Amino acid sequence: MGLKLYHYSISGPSRSAYMAIKTMGIPVEVIIIDLMKKEQLQESFVKINPQHCVPTVDDDGFVLWESKAIACYLAEKHGREDLYPKEIKHRAIVNQRLYFDSATLLPHIRAINHPILFEGVKEIRKPLKDNLNVTLGFLNQFLSESKWVAGETMTLADIAISSSIATVSALDWDFSEFPNIQRWFKQCEAIAGFEENIKGATLYGQAVKKNLEK
Repeated sequence: MGLKLYHYSISGPSRSAYMAIKTMGIPVEVIIIDLMKKEQLQESFVKINPQHCVPTVDDDGFVLWESKAIACYLAEKHGREDLYPKEIKHRAIVNQRLYFDSATLLPHIRAINHPILFEGVKEIRKPLKDNLNVTLGFLNQFLSESKWVAGETMTLADIAISSSIATVSALDWDFSEFPNIQRWFKQCEAIAGFEENIKGATLYGQAVKKNLEK
């Protein structure tokens, strides 16, 4: 059967899983689940994933969702210690950065975008903008200490966080105070599937900016 990825490129986490799979060179069948058309609520997909979210993978009958769980599972399965190191302290840093994305960076991005997309909000509110900039400052600091976000080589943490930063960038965010992020994000162009990441983020950004214009 091989690996199937249920995917929607507007979703940052889904783009992250896609890039991880492409970076590992794993053959994959990509199945588009259009969230805007509520295809995630179709009975056939709910049977696969009752939480009906993307990304979801089906690996020869083993079903898993949550982008970071997917990336770590596949890296372990395919022996990609370069992306998810075995050495305990290096792995701990990679995990910390992954959790930083899930628990801090992504929530601040969503706090800005979701009210604009779904609640009729017409502006990026200053407190939310300030919160995101504080978080970007943390990332900028991480990148002052190493070439990549978790050391001197690219890991799953870079793949995950690059999907989030692509979303922020698509809002025409001012990164002038974060030169390390700018330097690192340019490096991320070498990540397999990064072009898809930018395309999906651009579509997301366009939807947000369209609602702001209204």
